[in-house]
Amino acid sequence: MAGLTIIIPTLNEEEFIEQAIMSASFADEILIIDSFSRDRTLDIAKKHRVTVCQRAFDNFSSQKNYAIDRASHEWIFILDADEVIIPELQKEIASEIRKAEPHKAYEVKTVRMFMGRQMKYGTAKNDTKTLLFQKQHARFGAKLVHENLVVEGSRGALKHYILHYTYRGFDHFVSKKNHYAWLQAREMFDKGKKANIFHILVKPPFRFFSEYILKRGFMDGFPGFVNAYINSYGVMTRYIKLWLLQHQQK
Repeated sequence: MAGLTIIIPTLNEEEFIEQAIMSASFADEILIIDSFSRDRTLDIAKKHRVTVCQRAFDNFSSQKNYAIDRASHEWIFILDADEVIIPELQKEIASEIRKAEPHKAYEVKTVRMFMGRQMKYGTAKNDTKTLLFQKQHARFGAKLVHENLVVEGSRGALKHYILHYTYRGFDHFVSKKNHYAWLQAREMFDKGKKANIFHILVKPPFRFFSEYILKRGFMDGFPGFVNAYINSYGVMTRYIKLWLLQHQQK
């Protein structure tokens, strides 16, 4: 019978980690890959049936590949600590991996919860990720952020979804964007890309216009405005940080 390991990467996730673990409790193994959290994340996690390993964070891809190598079972599901697998998806996963000829990997829909609201427009629309896969047929690629899963073989799509609680406070949200911006800037710098005035002056407002107007982010009310605005800020800081790397500054 096929076994399932759910991998949960963590760094200071005391606010959400318990609900993530509870939603993953149907799995054969829950593997926490922790980047040396300084809060109560591990204290909370160890109250449950979990395996914990720790590794200093360098990038998202290598962190998850490290955990995949240590998983005990054939099937892997990647669950962020601020995500929840709804009961319907739990049953669908259990059924799918026990089929005689399953796909090698499956895409899963993500429903974003932001500032207390379910987001339906902007960048949240049609948000899917490949989260369930057979470990011998998949590996995360070289991208440092928004990592891509390289799959050898067919992909399917599951009907049900995970809930993603992206907002735990304004300062945290902005801090997360800054962290991603540094990783993205480093990735572009390593590829030889350079920032110019167009990237800093034109791309951020276009990102806001695209997300808030063209993709109808305004339909999500004030949270839709905040999300579009901070995402455009993230684009601007990404290219500012790239410029700083070009000129050997911080």
